[in-house]
Amino acid sequence: MKITVVIPNYKGKEYIRPCLDSLLEEQARYLDGEQDKPPLFKVLVVDNGSTDGVPEIVRREYPEVTLLELAENTGFCHAVNLGIRAADTPYVLLLNNDTVVKPGFVQALLARMESDGRIFSVSPLMLSMEDESRVDDAGDRYNALGWAFARGKGRPAARYQKQARIFAACGGASLYRREAVLALGGFDENHFAYLEDIDIGYRARIHGWHNVYEPGARVLHAGSAVSGSRHNAFKVKLSSANNAYMIGKNMPLIQIFLNFPFLFLGFCIKTVYFAKKKMGMLYVKGYAEGIARCFGNAGKEHRVRFKWHNLWNYCRIQGTLWLDMIRIFIKS
Repeated sequence: MKITVVIPNYKGKEYIRPCLDSLLEEQARYLDGEQDKPPLFKVLVVDNGSTDGVPEIVRREYPEVTLLELAENTGFCHAVNLGIRAADTPYVLLLNNDTVVKPGFVQALLARMESDGRIFSVSPLMLSMEDESRVDDAGDRYNALGWAFARGKGRPAARYQKQARIFAACGGASLYRREAVLALGGFDENHFAYLEDIDIGYRARIHGWHNVYEPGARVLHAGSAVSGSRHNAFKVKLSSANNAYMIGKNMPLIQIFLNFPFLFLGFCIKTVYFAKKKMGMLYVKGYAEGIARCFGNAGKEHRVRFKWHNLWNYCRIQGTLWLDMIRIFIKS
């Protein structure tokens, strides 16, 4: 067995059955009735203190699924870190509870991962559950304005049928090389949730790993299943804080100075954008909290120290930051 599917769950009663059913169907297709054939993957649900009956559903209806229960909601990062550490397979597949995998999903991810030993993560073609012809995420981008964005969001899926290099994989449904994740210290739990996948993909790139997109792996995604909407107070403030923190911990000082005009412009544009939604001050407060976190004990502990042997990797990252700034405007 090569893969452990880790599903972090928090109050996902509406979604957990379709998600688990699709995985079990995927496993059955792979085994194809061959009794001596080992399973392709195992499933681990990490429940973040849900009170809506999900743990009971998993125990009662899915005995083949391992359940790890937490007493309270400790956040996405802590939950998946527990799942990754509990896994004993070479790869871990992080999967949101509001997803339904399509046939061949796991095998396509695995084949791409094993095609190159320098691949850190493989991101699938995530499709909108409301309209399967539209992209929800085709790999994540990050640019010099300090903006993270889902490649292809809302656009026709037919345009995203080619393999590609991406800045980072979407943690909502992606395959990771477990040993490499552990070597990087896992997902940074200071994020709690949001941008943690960009952050770990960023750190992997600093160390010379690649993040790639595989369109042959398809999964449906409901989106905003827990937070309830694309923009809400909790998400806006936390995402803003995490973004500032991620920049401060991953960029060497000279790179921060190099990108400062773009970062400041991006901050101003976002502030105006959220001000129109009456959440401008939340965005600013979040950013201030993220900067303060950089100078706190947590920030100092998790800061990525510059090493000269990674210089070329920083140069490649900088090129991507500039290129992704262009891509967001040409909608590539």
